[in-house]
Amino acid sequence: MSEEYESFCFMCKRPESVTGKMLRLSDGLCVCNDCLQKTIDMSKSMNFSPDMFFNKESMGVQNEKPEEAEEIEEAEETEDNEKDESSAKKSRPNGYPNVSFININDLLGQFGGRQAPKKKKKPLEPINLKDIPAPHEIKKKLDDYVIGQEQAKKIISVAVYNHYKRVATDTMDEIEIEKSNILMIGPTGSGKTYLVKTLAKLLNVPLAIADATSLTEAGYIGDDIESVVSKLLAAADNDVERAERGIIFVDEIDKIARKKQQTSRDVSGESVQQGMLKLLEGAEIEVPVGANSKNAMVPLATVNTKNILFICGGAFPDLDDIIKQRLNKQTSIGYTADLKDKWDKEKNILSKVTVEDLKKFGMIPEFVGRLPIICTLEGLNKDMLVQILREPKNAILKQYQKLLNLDEVDLKFDDGALEAIAEKALEKDTGARALRAIIEEFMLDIMYEIPKDKNIGTVTITREYIVGPGGPTIEMRTLTPPVIGVNTAPQIAQSE
Repeated sequence: MSEEYESFCFMCKRPESVTGKMLRLSDGLCVCNDCLQKTIDMSKSMNFSPDMFFNKESMGVQNEKPEEAEEIEEAEETEDNEKDESSAKKSRPNGYPNVSFININDLLGQFGGRQAPKKKKKPLEPINLKDIPAPHEIKKKLDDYVIGQEQAKKIISVAVYNHYKRVATDTMDEIEIEKSNILMIGPTGSGKTYLVKTLAKLLNVPLAIADATSLTEAGYIGDDIESVVSKLLAAADNDVERAERGIIFVDEIDKIARKKQQTSRDVSGESVQQGMLKLLEGAEIEVPVGANSKNAMVPLATVNTKNILFICGGAFPDLDDIIKQRLNKQTSIGYTADLKDKWDKEKNILSKVTVEDLKKFGMIPEFVGRLPIICTLEGLNKDMLVQILREPKNAILKQYQKLLNLDEVDLKFDDGALEAIAEKALEKDTGARALRAIIEEFMLDIMYEIPKDKNIGTVTITREYIVGPGGPTIEMRTLTPPVIGVNTAPQIAQSE
């Protein structure tokens, strides 16, 4: 069989890379183990007798009738058999009475052939230590897209660098390097998810981003905990060896915290934390291929999570109140005592988080213990928001400038407009996500009116347009000077 194609089951139409080794029949047909087993079970439930498919001679049973009686019966039945021979072949193929069969040619025509294109899998090459990017190189690439968060970028760069080295030296000697899973804590809009998505673009390693809000304990409605690993397997093109080198980012990890004052079973909180312990520590688990839940029709693959790096992130609302409560207990009495509202104005209060604070928030000690590195992201201030608007490679302003450049219009923003946008974003208190909503609001009229007039050349967004009743500054296109040559006289007269 050609190496460019792979066989697929003519009943369920799944390729051999999904179903596993198939049973090959005549005419190049293939049947997977699942469909074959279902066919056998169905035949047992219908109670077919052997007499329906085999005659007595083939089964070794001797004739009990006399030879003369047999000759008379054969003579009488000869004429009837000759008349009905053509119809019998149509209604009873292969001589099986009372049994109808499917025409295989019709199936082949319906499914469009016996083979499906085969996905070529590149052989998994060992990691070369010389090709591993250094932490400062990874951070330098992250600086082009992410503003601020210096400490977080350093931690992630070192963790990924050590992850590469750990996979490369897994079987080098007796010293086994433990993986360092990361817990990212930061307010909404600070760039947790964006930081990991940018990392996925820069590195040649399978990376899957999962959401913890839909995870539930096994047996309940929702995604099973193994679905996190199945997404990584899909990102690695169902290659188990590549998936075992990958990175998994579990977002909204604070949503699986222990629910307070709940009498029923916490199937989406503490139970999920307990189920993820084996994933974080490292274990061989069976995950469905191409699906989020296990069922009879989906094949399973065994993935070892020993070399998979887990990065968990969450906003952890109200965690700052828990930290302030712990810090206020240390306040002394007297003239030199700290005031209780000392930490109310602290913007980067999450940097003082401890394991005890996370336990009080609702994370179980076993779960926090398997995330040894706690990385906090600071909230965005006004200057950082202005930098986010202007400096990254895919900044929001650059995106709108590119859109208007397609209409041959130059879009500009003065410094006052950028500061006004940043001030409005701080009022919304949703981080960098607020920038997009604000720009979409005041750019709506501009994007609608610009295509009407082809003579507009430059549009400048001012602070008055963002804050007050003012409008943008619009400049029209300058007329090009006439070209000296043929028909110059009419052009000069028209310009005058």
